[in-house]
Amino acid sequence: MSEPVNPGDLLDFPCQYTFKAVGVSGVNFSAGISAAVSRHAAVHQDAIHIRPSGKGNYQSVSIMVRLENYQQLTDIYAGMKEVPGLKMLL
Repeated sequence: MSEPVNPGDLLDFPCQYTFKAVGVSGVNFSAGISAAVSRHAAVHQDAIHIRPSGKGNYQSVSIMVRLENYQQLTDIYAGMKEVPGLKMLL
C-alpha cells in the first residue's frame, strides 16, 4: 500500500497557476470570479481570459496568478465556490 500524498506537496511553491471556472454568461459571473481570486492574489488584467460557449449561455473564465503557498490555493477555490452562477471549477 502506498503512502498518503499531501496535496500541498504536489506543487512547488511559488508557482504560476491557472484557475478555470465555468458559469452562466454575464458580467456578474466573470467579475465575481475575478474578485474571488484577487482577494488572495494579485490579478493582472492581461491574465484574465473569458470565452463564451457556443450558444452564449455559459462562459469560461481563466485567471493565471502567482501562488506563494497551498493555503492561498485552497482559499481561492473556496472563494470561487461562492460566486453565483458557478457551474464547474477546473
